[in-house]
Amino acid sequence: MTQQPRTPGRGQHQVRVASYNVRAWKDDRAALHEVIRAIDADILLLQEVPRHPLSGHRLAGFADELALTWFGGRRYRMSTTLMTKLRLDVLDAHHGKLTVRRGEEPRGYGIATVRLPGHRPLCAVSVHLSLKSARRLPQVEEIFAELGAPTPPTVLGGDLNEEPTGAVWKYLGDKLRLVSPDRPTFSAQQPVKRIDGIFASAGLPATAPDLGLDPALLARATDHLPVVVDLDLSALAEPATGGRTAG
Repeated sequence: MTQQPRTPGRGQHQVRVASYNVRAWKDDRAALHEVIRAIDADILLLQEVPRHPLSGHRLAGFADELALTWFGGRRYRMSTTLMTKLRLDVLDAHHGKLTVRRGEEPRGYGIATVRLPGHRPLCAVSVHLSLKSARRLPQVEEIFAELGAPTPPTVLGGDLNEEPTGAVWKYLGDKLRLVSPDRPTFSAQQPVKRIDGIFASAGLPATAPDLGLDPALLARATDHLPVVVDLDLSALAEPATGGRTAG
């Protein structure tokens, strides 16, 4: 097997995961590109991408501009998806709908099974939950019903639309483990609320990289701050094979 090139400064077992609400690219597009390039994520969990029926070509172009891969597919008019770097193999990917009431904004998730060469697969999930508090917990329960039991090795992140005292944070913390840093994510201009987060399966340690991004640049890019972690997949490493045979 040909060895994939390693991202400079990233260990052979590490993948960088970022969750980012990009507000349908309504802000400074050049600033948004600069932020995403600086983050340099292997898995980019996106919320509020353009969602009209003919926006697929725009998303594919956006991924191409940033040297990322977008798997496309039906999105059910919702604005949640994810993109990956070529150093990861995408084994399976699709979008799913979440239950909303008539007249409410469509909500959903993007989900992909990815594999860092030499490792077992990882499930990556991007979510954007309802503004209605009564809807959020049932929605995240729908996602875990999709993942199945037992839950596979998973990293899940997104715009949860509630702060850490909410029921969704507790539920996710029981199913997975909160790995993103304790800092406000909204608004980018005046961060006062922590409503975005990343969770990962137990046994997948994570650290938050110090990216040193300019606050003014972040404020121009969109109205949320990105959430970024470096996830250690050592626990998913496959045993080395090969060696000299007798004869």
